[in-house]
Amino acid sequence: MEARPFRQFVVKVHSRCNLACDYCYVYELADQGWRSRPRAMSPEVVARTAERVAEHVRAHRLSEVEVVLHGGEPLLFGRAPVKSLVRRFRSAVPARVRFSVQTNGTLLDRDFLDLLAALDVRVGVSVDGDPEAHDRHRVRPDGTGSWAAVRSALRLLAGEFRSVYGGLLCVVDVRTDPFRVYESLLEFAPPVIDFLLPHGNWSTPPQDRISGSSDTPYADWLIALFDRWYVRPETRVRLFEELLNVVLGGRSRVEGVGLTPTAQVVVETDGAISASDILASSSPAAAFTGLHVARDDFDRVSVSPEVVAAQSGLAGLSATCRSCAVVSACGGGLRAHRFAADGFDHPSVYCPDLYRLITHIRDRVAADLAALA
Repeated sequence: MEARPFRQFVVKVHSRCNLACDYCYVYELADQGWRSRPRAMSPEVVARTAERVAEHVRAHRLSEVEVVLHGGEPLLFGRAPVKSLVRRFRSAVPARVRFSVQTNGTLLDRDFLDLLAALDVRVGVSVDGDPEAHDRHRVRPDGTGSWAAVRSALRLLAGEFRSVYGGLLCVVDVRTDPFRVYESLLEFAPPVIDFLLPHGNWSTPPQDRISGSSDTPYADWLIALFDRWYVRPETRVRLFEELLNVVLGGRSRVEGVGLTPTAQVVVETDGAISASDILASSSPAAAFTGLHVARDDFDRVSVSPEVVAAQSGLAGLSATCRSCAVVSACGGGLRAHRFAADGFDHPSVYCPDLYRLITHIRDRVAADLAALA
């Protein structure tokens, strides 16, 4: 098979976290691989990873790639190692390297932000809405909430460090009021908000998603928000933007929407190379490739069975999905959400929600276009 180039490299610089979020796909679901990995990525693995990315860039004549510092909680890696890593990649890779970090925000103080701004590393923060909604899930190991620390970080980002403010990531909780959650996020003036469905599958269903039920609690929550956002978009909402793209015939730029193959690969703290790490929420082996930066290049990763399966587009979906009227927009949802005891040959566990959300957006846009004709 022809190797498809990767353009986004998720680098797991630290494999532990200082929070104990109850929905975390790394620590609270099937993936327990972090237990056997080093806490932090060593300088040797950092250097080898940078060399592999440089090799990939040259082989495919890429002009730009993205490196996402991830974890666990990536800021546990420390300021000096982050600085060293960014400089190593930028000196090794013969292309523009855009850096971002996805953090829980609790360690994001002025000193760290000064460094990230100096290095031009964009910062995304996970926050689940107002204090009550946030502290219901995003707690410290002793059970206390993390809202106050995250609020302090977001005030700095929304103010003097806005130049590196990447946006907010919010996991949907259908027990909350969508407008209250949205308005609480808007208080921090985010350039973009990502609303994510909590990770679950047919073997471990998400909250309020009952197997076989036609109820659509997640679609109901998101549709209410879409209808408000659609007529008055106070900020970008990536999920809604991408769904509008695909219902209008365009291509999605994010995993889990549309049929565009993912261009992402993951490097663990020990140098092991994984397919999308979210897959490990369904089965510990689902993201495992057996490949390592010390001995394998990324072209070999791109033709590994795990990556090929994730990039198969329509051919990789279940028969139910392939015959669905909204498959070009839905794309089967995230692959991790299709998992059952016998594998991934199923629709998403969120299938009714995805169908209702997509048809609502499609019909809303079609009505507006018809009115303009």
